[in-house]
Amino acid sequence: MEWREQSSVSCEEAYSEAQRWIEAVTKKKFGSKDFRSALENGVLLCELINKIKPGVVKRVNRLPTPIAGLDNLNVFLKACGKLGLKEAQLFHPGDLQDLSSRVTVKDQETSRRLKNVLITIYWLGRRAQCDCFYDGPYLNFKAFEGLLGTALYKVNSQKCVLSISFS
Repeated sequence: MEWREQSSVSCEEAYSEAQRWIEAVTKKKFGSKDFRSALENGVLLCELINKIKPGVVKRVNRLPTPIAGLDNLNVFLKACGKLGLKEAQLFHPGDLQDLSSRVTVKDQETSRRLKNVLITIYWLGRRAQCDCFYDGPYLNFKAFEGLLGTALYKVNSQKCVLSISFS
């Protein structure tokens, strides 16, 4: 997964928009949790994808264990693949691990991992918007320009318009 260098300010806009969209689609709040910890058990992500494509995730593991969370993240990522996302557009389940207790992990590594999650949410939002059966809230792609780059945003905006008009 590739992303361009950007300031933390432009990433904050992407984090805020991703959270807004996930909450709007699922009708559930992150609560007091930060972006990573709200998504780390995979439950909210599985609910998100089931709102986009009902029934694509058959079972959500609600046990409060790391293994259950990993299971949910893998189910979510497989469901993204079923919706047409490519492997390069998907984060790795380890990207949502809590690394704060590891002495050797730098903030840059944690930031890079969370950006991978943002990129997957961006592509999932694009996929949802291009699906004629999805009628839920849309992700504001412009909020991701700082993360992905203006050129990528413009090219993909045109692709979606073309795919919708010829479908």
